[in-house]
Amino acid sequence: MNFIEKFDQGSQDRVILCYEDIGEGPPLILIHGWPSNHLMWEPQVDFFVQQGFRCITYDRRGFGMSSHPLHGYDYDTLADDLNEIVIQLDLHQVILVGFSMGGGEVARYFTRYGDSRVPKAVLLSSVTPYMLKTSDNPDGLEIKVFSAMIDGLTSDRPAFLEGFFHDFFGVNLVNKPISKAMLEYQISIALTASPLATKQCVKTFSETDFREDLANISVPTLIVHGDADKIVPEDISANITSTLITNCQFILYPGAPHGLFLTHREKLNNDLLLFFRDSLQ
Repeated sequence: MNFIEKFDQGSQDRVILCYEDIGEGPPLILIHGWPSNHLMWEPQVDFFVQQGFRCITYDRRGFGMSSHPLHGYDYDTLADDLNEIVIQLDLHQVILVGFSMGGGEVARYFTRYGDSRVPKAVLLSSVTPYMLKTSDNPDGLEIKVFSAMIDGLTSDRPAFLEGFFHDFFGVNLVNKPISKAMLEYQISIALTASPLATKQCVKTFSETDFREDLANISVPTLIVHGDADKIVPEDISANITSTLITNCQFILYPGAPHGLFLTHREKLNNDLLLFFRDSLQ
């Protein structure tokens, strides 16, 4: 593993971000979802390294092997962390790929840092544009949905995550798109996160409005979502996001759950490769 160091403006907290940098070629930064870490990207890293890409994955602060600070779980700071990866690795022409909560970092990055280093972006099962129901976002989810998540994490985090990942991957009595071993592995990854960060990030991804951020994305953007997503329903996310980004392509996967990076890995990898392929020229 590799590590970079940064100091938060204001609090001056020293934060260590853990990352992996594998392969040679056009660079990709793959930004993980909640409540996982960089290990979730194994199916994509294995594939894209073989296709001639450089794959950079990192643990969001509070998750995996990165620092677990008390502060900095707002999207401005998280986008600053992403930018620190870009700057310290001196990346240019880097494609950003954000899954679920990671889609928020991608959106906020363009607002704060523009597109001079980023020619393309991907939003997978993304929380954009705005999860929470409010007076000007009447189709969002009720706040009680997110309060129940925080309550579950507080009372019995392992039990909550077990149920959460069943919905995440669409596992039920008749449908088992991933093995029991893989399900247990994904839960174990999530349990390495800071309990505080896990709960703070529920508030962050549910309460952040990205509608203005999406208007700042002018580069070609691929949006991929499943129509069986129980975590981030497509009617309040991808369907709207696709109308707010001027230069985008939207692919809806029939029957796909939230965790399509694993359940639909072959189709997703090939769709991503098609979107990336002119970067190899």
